[in-house]
Amino acid sequence: MALTYLLFQVAVALLAIVTYYLHRKLTYFKRRGIPFEQPHPIKGNIAELQKTKNFHQVLQDHYDKFRESKAPFVGFYLFQNPVAFVLDLDLAKHVLIKDFSNFSDKGMFYNEKDDPISAHLFNLDGPQWRLLRNKLSSTFTSGKMKYMYPTVVSVANEFMSVMHEKVSKDPVLDIRDLVARFTVDVIGTCAFGIKCNSLRDEKAEFLHFGKRSLVEKRHGLFLNGFIRSYPQLARKLRMVRTAQHITDFYERIVRETVAVREKENIKRNDFMDMLIELKNQKEMTLENGEVVKGLTIEEVLAQAFVFFIAGFETSSSTMGYALYELAKNPHIQDKVRAEIEEVLERYDQEFSYECTKDLKYLNQVINETLRLYTIVPNLDRKAAKRYVVPGNPKFVIEAGQSVMIPSSAIHHDPSIYPEPYEFRPDRFSPEESAGRPSVAFLPFGDGPRNCIGLRFGQMQARIGLAQLIKNFKFSTCSKTPNPLVYDPKSFVLGIKEGLYLKLEAI
Repeated sequence: MALTYLLFQVAVALLAIVTYYLHRKLTYFKRRGIPFEQPHPIKGNIAELQKTKNFHQVLQDHYDKFRESKAPFVGFYLFQNPVAFVLDLDLAKHVLIKDFSNFSDKGMFYNEKDDPISAHLFNLDGPQWRLLRNKLSSTFTSGKMKYMYPTVVSVANEFMSVMHEKVSKDPVLDIRDLVARFTVDVIGTCAFGIKCNSLRDEKAEFLHFGKRSLVEKRHGLFLNGFIRSYPQLARKLRMVRTAQHITDFYERIVRETVAVREKENIKRNDFMDMLIELKNQKEMTLENGEVVKGLTIEEVLAQAFVFFIAGFETSSSTMGYALYELAKNPHIQDKVRAEIEEVLERYDQEFSYECTKDLKYLNQVINETLRLYTIVPNLDRKAAKRYVVPGNPKFVIEAGQSVMIPSSAIHHDPSIYPEPYEFRPDRFSPEESAGRPSVAFLPFGDGPRNCIGLRFGQMQARIGLAQLIKNFKFSTCSKTPNPLVYDPKSFVLGIKEGLYLKLEAI
């Protein structure tokens, strides 16, 4: 009886401690006098996530609610994690660029021991991130892009052959699925040196696992919320986020590819070659004079994985949404096609690296697509030290606090982009772009922690779109969704159904 009573007392004490801890967390902003919306005790301000809203809409609603508050940031609860939700572009610039040294970390979960595929450049913090960023920066220079360029063009040429075959049989096609196959083949070739053949094989492994990697997690919403709210504790508890079959597939592919290339001394001038070169360097000297070791095979695995997933999804979605808007706006499509024809005439009808850089209006179309359909809705940062917002001494970001910059919501702010839901590529003319702060456009982030694969993503999107628009005329049809219905369970901006357009060969 005494033991039962003792256990009861311990349980009550633990419950009281947990309740007090959660109360302190969920009243964090109230105690500081910072505007916030009353959170759900478990889900915070994302109670509707995966039910009726995707993450983009959750952040947009929060941004719209407080946009006129004049506060540099407001409170936002990501599960139980109190996050400084940035509204002011000047503060965004301080976080991303001016005071980057205090906000270089993201505070994301990764576990290099038990979940090695999670320890990639996008998630890593501290010295690990800085060392890896330095090591990998050399793999994304303009010179390295030129090496990969012919490979991308060859996949694009195969893409055009497949497209002509399909259009001759049925002019109405799911363009979102087809551009996904194109980017899978590009990334598979450039990252792994493997001919994925997903353009012709609907059951291709890379396409199958590429799609599953974005939506399948090891845990449900509750445990994923715990990992997101308490990443360091989750790491100490040796929690794993990546589904095992996803890890098994990419680990097998990477280890086999590395082994074959090293054994047979194969050189392809692709991303995997560069990773293997970094792996086999026992020591290297960084720009700051620091001497570091080469990559481990686990680091090679993680970087190859994130390069594949990031390059596949962002580029294919951007291409799909761009073609959707061009089909709805034929006058813009005609202008893009005229530019492509004029530029190709100057380059003897050859798609060269220099040629695609001259497609200025096409690039405006891509940028406007990235603004209107921002694939990843936000940027995450974490304060290393207590930070008083310049010009706003009442607003303080405490050491260790998470910071969120809602890039997608900023891209739809009518005070920055008038009539934000209209597709207008002229917003990104040199004249209009010069009139906006640089941090008003954040599809690739900004500052030292911007997207390292920016050049590659732009290159494959330009080549793919230029080839498609040169060869086909796109228009809407009865199967074209209008409006688009987004998948609430997808963190990136995914749609529920296919993106059907009518194509006519030119």
